[in-house]
Amino acid sequence: MQRSTRQVVEDLRSHGRLIEIADPLSTHLEIAEVQRRVYANQGPAILFSNPIGSPFPMVSNLFGSLEQARFLFRKSIDRVRRAIELKIDPNQLFIRPMRYLGAPWTAWTMLPKRVRTGPVLQHETTIDGLPKLISWPGDGGPFVTLPQVLSQSDSSSLMQCNLGMYRVQLAGNDYSPNQQIGLHYQLHRGIGVHHQKALAEGRPFRVCISVGGSPAMTLSAVMPLPEGLSELTFAGALAGHRIPMIVSDHHAPIYADADFVIVGTVDPTTTKREGPFGDHLGYYAKEHDFPWMKVERVHHRKDAIWPFTVVGRPPQEDTTFGELIHELTGPIIPTVLPGVQAVHAVDAAGVHPLLLAIGSERYVPYRKSNRPQELLTQASGILGQGQMSLAKYLLIVNANDDSSLDIHDIPRFFHHLLERIDWNRDLHFHTRTTMDTLDYSGDGLNQGSKVVMAASGDKRRRLVSELVSDFFIPKGFSGPQWCLPGILAIQGDSTPNGTLDYFATEMTNFAQSQSKRLEEDLRWQGLRLIVLVDDSEFASRTLNNFLWTTFTRSNPASDIDGVGSFTVQKHWGCTGPLIIDARCKPHHAPPLIEDKQVTAKIDAMAVRGGAIAKFLQR
Repeated sequence: MQRSTRQVVEDLRSHGRLIEIADPLSTHLEIAEVQRRVYANQGPAILFSNPIGSPFPMVSNLFGSLEQARFLFRKSIDRVRRAIELKIDPNQLFIRPMRYLGAPWTAWTMLPKRVRTGPVLQHETTIDGLPKLISWPGDGGPFVTLPQVLSQSDSSSLMQCNLGMYRVQLAGNDYSPNQQIGLHYQLHRGIGVHHQKALAEGRPFRVCISVGGSPAMTLSAVMPLPEGLSELTFAGALAGHRIPMIVSDHHAPIYADADFVIVGTVDPTTTKREGPFGDHLGYYAKEHDFPWMKVERVHHRKDAIWPFTVVGRPPQEDTTFGELIHELTGPIIPTVLPGVQAVHAVDAAGVHPLLLAIGSERYVPYRKSNRPQELLTQASGILGQGQMSLAKYLLIVNANDDSSLDIHDIPRFFHHLLERIDWNRDLHFHTRTTMDTLDYSGDGLNQGSKVVMAASGDKRRRLVSELVSDFFIPKGFSGPQWCLPGILAIQGDSTPNGTLDYFATEMTNFAQSQSKRLEEDLRWQGLRLIVLVDDSEFASRTLNNFLWTTFTRSNPASDIDGVGSFTVQKHWGCTGPLIIDARCKPHHAPPLIEDKQVTAKIDAMAVRGGAIAKFLQR
């Protein structure tokens, strides 16, 4: 397994999986624009050998597809799968011993290795000497987009270290040049344990930020491992060798094979303004106070290459992380959450805003379940698990109703749920709770609500994709467009009447006045969800547009209403279609938009031709 980014680059080059761009392109917006286009066109890894604004070559799209990620780990991924199999069922070692002959070696590689020095310490530089990647016009400064942040409390044990991937701002705002950098970490991140302990003891804690080295370290930094289990162990198994760590009494352990490392400490008592930053929901994360790191030293290899990615509206390169993690860890889910067969954090919706789950009803096996029961217990379990607790919309169905249902077939999942769900009883809200830091649809930073939509039982209705000719649309709204069967997008105009309450009330009044006719009209019964949007043509154009618009721009408790809504014993429901207001609100973050001049320059590169041209088309 490769131990440096240069070795990774040469491996990809020798197998025809890399394109080199010698054109001088700026780290300010231009390189990021190229990366986004190459990824969108399913291109290979990209080596920028002459970047303006960086003394080092830069490489992106290393994880440009699931197939390429599998290629990077082709020599170790099967061993990791087998280790996971044994984690699920240790008895398999005795049942199929020949399959698990490599288990002792995998266990050995999972132990990090203490060393005194390594290639990363060969040269020293400053923060100003690192690549200054700016991906979006509104970014508050240059950011490290593939950092491996390793933190340590006062324990000298490598197994007590935490490895995570948190946003790192190298300059801008009021950071002292070369001395201070932003370290943005959010809820449910392992580094918070070290921060809390240091805060209680009134002292700084040590941090090292690595970039590059084995791709196994990059992937391990985003692995959702249980608290107390070191990411370095997973990295060793995936890398196929023990991860060498330089241990000292004066700094946090340093990843010896990294291409770059920033060494320093964090004062747990102070914060600084960080951001804005174009984030993975497709909007700008606004400026907020977050921890920062006091920089002591910056080192790099003699042949260092700076790996990076670009964050933005999904799908982007980081989509592959989620796909590979699910492929490796998906089989473990039933052992952690009994009864839950599959979970899918929907990337196109920004990951945390929308979580799909397939559970199972086992409470009364002698009687067919026609309503969610154990599914609600399983939903609570999901929302109590690490980063899954940040889910805003959790949609869960019963596997027993359709054993062939695929969690990744999103249109079919929605179809299955909407055919069965009863809006009278199957909505369960969590109000005034925590949500993703990057989600600005709520009431404030980390503040918002959640909703569980659970469906179980026989099919209740046939979904439709057509309206009656006299379908009523309240004043101030227009342009109905079907997103999926049973799901209608309606555009809200800028009028005084264009509120969610007004729309729901008018639709309810219409339904009540036409109750007998509507009860007999299957086209009304088959309409289950109305989404209010700013642009109904855009929202309905693609599945990804529907998912992104609906679930990143709504807060369940404030933006859900329904036709014939009611509250009984604190339970809210509705008799007619559910309504979600997914229009942009004044408190929302602005969406990401490319710089027009940069776009024109990359368009010109595409016109010139060459090996890269076909991957630069818009």
